[in-house]
Amino acid sequence: MRLYLLLVLLLASLTAGAQKFTPTELARWQQQARQVRIVRDTYGVPHIYGPTDADVVFGLLYAQCEDDFARVEANYLDAIGRLAEVDGEAALYHDLRARLFLDSTQAILIYQKCPADMKKLLDAFAAGTNYYLATHPTIRPQLLHRFQPWMPLMFSEGSIGGNISVVSLERLKAFYSLKKSSSWIDTDIEKADREPVGSNGFAIAPGRSASGHALLLINPHTSFYFRSEVQMVSEQGLNAYGAVTWGQFFVYQGFNEHCGWMHTSSQADSMDEYLETVEEKDGRFFYRYGTKQRAVQAQRISLPYKSGNQMLHKEFTIYRTHHGPIVGQKSDRQWVAVRMMNEPLAALQQSYLRTKATDYASFQQVMKLNGNASNNTVFADAKGSIAYWHGNFMPKRDLKFDWSQPVDGSNPATEWQGFHAVSDLVQVHNPASGFIQNCNSTPFTVAGPSSPPPARYPTYMAPDAENYRGLNAVRVLSNKTKFTLDTLISAANDPHLSAFNEMLPPLLSSYEIEYDTAAVRPSAAVGEAIGILRTWDRNYRVSSVAQTVAIYWAERLLTRARARIPAAQPQLDYISFTKFALTNTGSQEKVAALAEAIDDLTRDFGTWKVAWGDINRYQRLTGRIEEHYDDQQPSQPVAFTSSKWGSLAAFGAQAFAGTKKRYGTVGNSFVAVVEFGPRVTARSVVTGGQDSRPGTPHFTDQASLYCTGHFKAVRFYPEDVKANAEKTYHPGE
Repeated sequence: MRLYLLLVLLLASLTAGAQKFTPTELARWQQQARQVRIVRDTYGVPHIYGPTDADVVFGLLYAQCEDDFARVEANYLDAIGRLAEVDGEAALYHDLRARLFLDSTQAILIYQKCPADMKKLLDAFAAGTNYYLATHPTIRPQLLHRFQPWMPLMFSEGSIGGNISVVSLERLKAFYSLKKSSSWIDTDIEKADREPVGSNGFAIAPGRSASGHALLLINPHTSFYFRSEVQMVSEQGLNAYGAVTWGQFFVYQGFNEHCGWMHTSSQADSMDEYLETVEEKDGRFFYRYGTKQRAVQAQRISLPYKSGNQMLHKEFTIYRTHHGPIVGQKSDRQWVAVRMMNEPLAALQQSYLRTKATDYASFQQVMKLNGNASNNTVFADAKGSIAYWHGNFMPKRDLKFDWSQPVDGSNPATEWQGFHAVSDLVQVHNPASGFIQNCNSTPFTVAGPSSPPPARYPTYMAPDAENYRGLNAVRVLSNKTKFTLDTLISAANDPHLSAFNEMLPPLLSSYEIEYDTAAVRPSAAVGEAIGILRTWDRNYRVSSVAQTVAIYWAERLLTRARARIPAAQPQLDYISFTKFALTNTGSQEKVAALAEAIDDLTRDFGTWKVAWGDINRYQRLTGRIEEHYDDQQPSQPVAFTSSKWGSLAAFGAQAFAGTKKRYGTVGNSFVAVVEFGPRVTARSVVTGGQDSRPGTPHFTDQASLYCTGHFKAVRFYPEDVKANAEKTYHPGE
C-alpha cells in the first residue's frame, strides 16, 4: 500500500509542471491500469486484455498514445475544431466548419445523456489518454493537455474525411469573410485527376472457397499511418482485431471470431443542399418557407487562432435554418444550407457495437441505428454469409426533384420524408456469383452477374460511377474458381493496370497516323517507346520501363485535357475523365505528350528507360505527420501504383521539393485477409510498422513485406499471442 501511495505522489509531482491531474484521478487510473494487460507481439501489435470493455478501451488509448501520441492529438484538434490554435489563421475556416455542425457545448450535453454503458467507454477513453500523459511528463502536447470524455462524440466515425469534409472551405470562406465567390458551385475540375482515396473490400462465399469457409479482404486506402493495428479483448465478449483510427476506441475495419467488416467510401447521397431565399429586415435575416417567413438563426462566436506567440480571436456570426447551417451563397438573396446526419451518439454506438456482432443478422441489427453516413460495408461471417450494403444513413426524398443539385428550401415538398430502412438499401446477400467486391465504385457490379439491378432503387441511393479498380476486381474474382488465403492475397495484388487497356490503343494508333502523315516524323526515342508499350502486358513490376513510360505519358495527356473541361461541366469520375481526355486530344497531341514524358524522364534520370521501381519508392525517415523525403536516403522500390490506373493494391506517390523520385503517401495502409472457419485464420500488413519513432524495432519492420505484397500471420488466439509475445505489461509500467 505504501509503495502504491508513493507511486501516486510521484506521478503527481511529475505532472505538476505540465498536465494537472489530481491525486484522486491518478489513484483511480492507476487502479484501472492494474486490471489491464497489454501484450506486444513480435511486430509490436498491441493485444489488450481486461475484465470489462471499458478497461480495454482504457488500455487501447494508452497503447495508441505510446505508438503515436501526435496523431491522436492531431485527430482531435481536427475533429473538435481547434486546429487554428496550433496552425494559425489559415486553419480558421476549417475550425469554423467543425463548429457549424457540432460544438463542444452540444457534445457535452449529449455525453451527459449517454446510456451508462457508452458513458463508461467515453470515460475510459479520457482516462487512458490522460493516464498516458500523466505517466509521460516529457510528452508535450501541442494544445490538448487534458482529454475530455465528450470528445469522441465529435469524432464518431472512422472515415478519413467524415461527413463535413465534403463542405467546401473555399465557399465557406467566401460567405463568412463577406467576399463574393466567383462560383457558388464547386467546379473542382482537378478532382478527377487527383490521387484517389478509397478502399477495396472483397468477400468470398464458402462455395468459392477451397476450405468451404467464407473469406474477407480488408484493404483500406488512406493516407499512410492513418490507422494502427490492434486487438481488443474483454471478459464481456469483446474480441475485435483490426484497424483503429488514432484516438478512436473501436476497430473500424476488422473482424472478431464470428464475422468481419470492411468499409469503403461511398457516394450514396446522405446529405442535401437547400437554397434558402433570404431577405433582411431591420438588421435581421428571414427566409421563405412555404407562404411564410422564418427567422434565420444567428449566433455570434469567437474562434481563437495562433499568431506568432499570441493567441488572437476572430469573430463570426454564423447562420442556420431548420435545414442546417449556412455554408455559402448563390447570390445575396439565395443562401446555401446543408442538411446531413448529425447524430453523433448513434454513429458512435454503431461504430462500437458492430465490433461485437456475431453473424449477419446481428450485424444488420446494429445497422438499424442508421449511424453510418459515409461508407459502404463488405461483410463475411463464420456461418457462411457474405453481404454488402451501399451506405446506411439514407433519407427518403420526393423523386420529382434532382437531389444531386441544391433544391428549393422554400418548398416543403423538398423536406426529408423519414429514413430508408436497412432493408431498402442497395445490397446483396449471398449472391449466386459467390463473390462481392467494392472499390468505391457502383454497387451495380458488386457481385458480377449477381449484382442488384439499378432500376429497383432511387437514383440518389447509388450515384457512384464505375472505376478501373472495380472493373479489375470483377475480372479477377470471376476468373478464379476456388480461393484460399494465399490466392485471395494474390487477387488483392493482381498487377493488371486496367486503365491502360483503354488508354494505350488510341496512343498506338495515333503514332501510326503521325508517323505516316506528319511533316516531321516522331523521334526515334518515341518510336522505341511505342515499341515497348506495344508489347507491354499492362501489368505492374518494379523492373518495368513500359509502366514508367505509360504513367508519365498518361499524366501529361490528362493535364492537357484538364484545362479543356467546360466550367459548367459536372465533376467527372475517373473513367469519364479518361474518355474525355482521349476524345478531346488529337493524334498529334497524344504523341507530343509521349515525347514530353520521354524528355522529362531523361532530364530527371539521365535516360528515359527507367524501371518503375527506381522511381516509385517507399521511404519513412522521421515518423512525423508531415514526413520528409530525400533521394539520398535509403528507400525501397514499390511495383504497385496509383489506383487511378486500376491498380488494386494502391500506392499514390509524388515527387517533393528536392526529389526526382516519387515517394508514397497514400494507398494501402492496414491490409488483411481473414478466413472464418471453426478457428479464425488471418494475415495482415501495415505501411511500414506499428511505431512512429525512428530507430525503434517496429518503425519499418513491416516495410519489406508491405512493398512486396506479402503478409504476416495475425496472432488472434491467446495461446498464439503468448507464444509470440515480445513484451507484456500494465499501462504505466
